[in-house]
Amino acid sequence: MHQKIDLSLRKLLSTMNESQIRWALGREAMLRGRGGIKEVHDLTGVSRSTIIKGMKEISGKRPLKPYSGVRRSGGGRKNFEHYNPGFEVALEKIMAENTAGDPMSPLRWTQKSTQAIADQLKEFEVTRETVRLKLQEMDYSMQSNFKSKEGFSPESRDEQFRYINELVKKYQAKSWPVLSVDCKKKEKIGNFKNQGQSWRPKGQPIDVNVYDFPNLAEGKAIPYGAYDVGRNEGFVNVGVDHETSEFAVESIRRWWKYCGRSNYPDIKRLLICADGGGSNGKSRKGWKYHIQQLANDTGLSITICHYPKGTSKWNKIEHRMFSFISLQWKGQPLVSYETVVKLIGSTTTKTGLKIKAKLDRRKYALGEEITDAQLDAIKIERHETQPDLNYTIRPTS
Repeated sequence: MHQKIDLSLRKLLSTMNESQIRWALGREAMLRGRGGIKEVHDLTGVSRSTIIKGMKEISGKRPLKPYSGVRRSGGGRKNFEHYNPGFEVALEKIMAENTAGDPMSPLRWTQKSTQAIADQLKEFEVTRETVRLKLQEMDYSMQSNFKSKEGFSPESRDEQFRYINELVKKYQAKSWPVLSVDCKKKEKIGNFKNQGQSWRPKGQPIDVNVYDFPNLAEGKAIPYGAYDVGRNEGFVNVGVDHETSEFAVESIRRWWKYCGRSNYPDIKRLLICADGGGSNGKSRKGWKYHIQQLANDTGLSITICHYPKGTSKWNKIEHRMFSFISLQWKGQPLVSYETVVKLIGSTTTKTGLKIKAKLDRRKYALGEEITDAQLDAIKIERHETQPDLNYTIRPTS
């Protein structure tokens, strides 16, 4: 109930002058009862004294004068960012490196206290309260608890995230490509219901099959994506057969063919951030073998960094590309492979995301066996930091 009140209150306040805002917040605090002043203060950032003044005015304890105390447009004390224009950028940078929780959610949370964040922003001489208010404005909140992931202690998990972050910054500083890769959920192709809603003429919904029986499907779409972190561009290879390591690497090869080679004509290094399991898993022999073939064919030294177990949603492709593809085709039956490719290719965002999509009708054999000789031929260099998760595969010639 309070969430609905909060949203409507925010909209209402944007249309009011100072006096009206003071009275509205005073009334809201009174309606909430005990603790209402603190709740309204936390919600809006307006000082408690202003809220109390509004309560007194509407309750008759102080004279209520219409439009009293209203400053001219642009009057009043300027906010913190007015005198410190780089503050929000610096704060966003800190949060990008320390954000936890589910990145698919619009409400983000962080483990750092406001005082710890303020300490990192010493050059702005900012207080913890200013940090707290700004974080609320940026849709951050504090977490209530923390669950460690099975197989990795929080220390080693955080070490891997810091290592990936530093490596990404190093590559971006040199204008080297950084790819975030993963395979999106497989989709049945046919006249099946797709979750979500889309705008249609009133009373004219799209008719779809009542049942989702596999035999009614034309096949399945396997979208494997490669997201270019620096350029905010993506490539999706839509497979029709099996999600194998060979298919995963072929998708990256196609990214290089259709996007990477022209965007980075002179580079010799590529950084790939991938999950620790699936077709690009850290223990997959086929993954490393085919990455070696890709390195040989392109002349690239390819560095792989795997995310720790249970942290796949931190992979940037999930919330910077795949989530928007899901929004693009919500409520739209994926009746053909061409429909899938067109919907993916037409996905855009306000930040300028662009995606190319290609259909891959090639067959990929399951159970591929990689011989010891083939493994020995892989020119792999494991990093000192968590060598099972971080390694570089260089061309053999």
